[in-house]
Amino acid sequence: MPLYEDLKAKLAQNDILAGIIGLGYVGLPLMHSMCSKGVKVLGFDIDPSKAERLNKGESYLDTVPGDIVKQWVDANLFSATSDMDRLKEADFIIICVPTPLDANREPDLSYVESTAHAIARTLRPGQLISLESTTYPGTMDEIVKSILEATGLKAETDFYLAYSPEREDPGNKDFHTASTPKVIGADSPEALDIATDFYGRFIEHVVPVSSSRTAEAVKLTENIFRAVNIALVNELKVIYDRMGIDIWEVVEAAKTKPFGYMPFYPGPGLGGHCIPIDPFYLTWKAREYDVQTRFIELAGEINHSMPQYVCDKTAAALGGLKDKKLLVLGVAYKKNINDQRETPAFPLIEILEQGGAQVDYYDPHIPEILPTRHHPGLTGKSSITWDPAALGAYDAVLIITDHDTVDYGTVRDNAKLVIDTRNAIKSPAENVLKA
Repeated sequence: MPLYEDLKAKLAQNDILAGIIGLGYVGLPLMHSMCSKGVKVLGFDIDPSKAERLNKGESYLDTVPGDIVKQWVDANLFSATSDMDRLKEADFIIICVPTPLDANREPDLSYVESTAHAIARTLRPGQLISLESTTYPGTMDEIVKSILEATGLKAETDFYLAYSPEREDPGNKDFHTASTPKVIGADSPEALDIATDFYGRFIEHVVPVSSSRTAEAVKLTENIFRAVNIALVNELKVIYDRMGIDIWEVVEAAKTKPFGYMPFYPGPGLGGHCIPIDPFYLTWKAREYDVQTRFIELAGEINHSMPQYVCDKTAAALGGLKDKKLLVLGVAYKKNINDQRETPAFPLIEILEQGGAQVDYYDPHIPEILPTRHHPGLTGKSSITWDPAALGAYDAVLIITDHDTVDYGTVRDNAKLVIDTRNAIKSPAENVLKA
């Protein structure tokens, strides 16, 4: 089997070039892990300005700062381009593009499809293509494989396919790309062995599974688990609040049980590219098999309702929203990062403004709101300058993202009313309301 033997020989000699398509929150950390182990990387992004910045040793992500990018550029281990014709140079092509939902909350695989077509234009024998974007079981086989085989080349004969879902957790100080176990699925023993060998070069522990569909299902299962449990604790928050019980105190006590319980925490809604979106990929695919996904859909409804719940609590505390001046603390979807994808802060701001409130925000990681598909009216809105003395000018301050750099004791001491959705202020205070 010349294809298999040639790739194994290249891997043994570390004589390979990896191409990463999509230089964002998945692609850049992956590049860093590869270069750290001496794997040469050619990065692809449709935005020429991103490629230009990276080639200058600059970065646009907190998770992979510019000094790291510059280190690998200077070492001639990394360069970036927007020229998709150069895909033919890569032995291993890793797809890290978005998989959002459309306006009807159905899978939007347009980025995966357009990327597969771009690969197909220069596809050559001897390449392995791996998809890391989260999707429903069958995507590699039904979409990517079909597009690539339309060239006349055949999977497992002329090229290999694999699926290895990303497991990035931006801001996590305990786990990074290389130290997080990597699930790998492929539809032939040869493809699985090649993919496992490749990823094993820069990932500490790889977990092979029997097929690409199994690997696709693994990622969905991980994210559905989180979505359902977060929805459960959000529902308990609402119930216990009516009873005068603090959900945060309940969770802290419950997690002292050393077995049979895992803590999840409530919040103002779900954010990030995975948890609010990925479960609905399975919901959509399950219809093909005439199966209802009731847990997933109910969890989605509960989590989606949380911004409105926070708004209602705020309005009740203030006697209405009209002409109220409000400050939202944090618009990133999670603490200590500059990632605004699917953040619950955006629908919350819109709901508050629709109620007649004037809303400002402060976020040390997001000085200006970037364009989004669903919240175009917020594009360009800028963070205020931090001034504790100015907090008293607002009718309420809403803690939506609990960045560590904010002194919440100062917030409590200077604000008239604090709506705390993250338990950032743990000591009871008359002007602090949990939501």
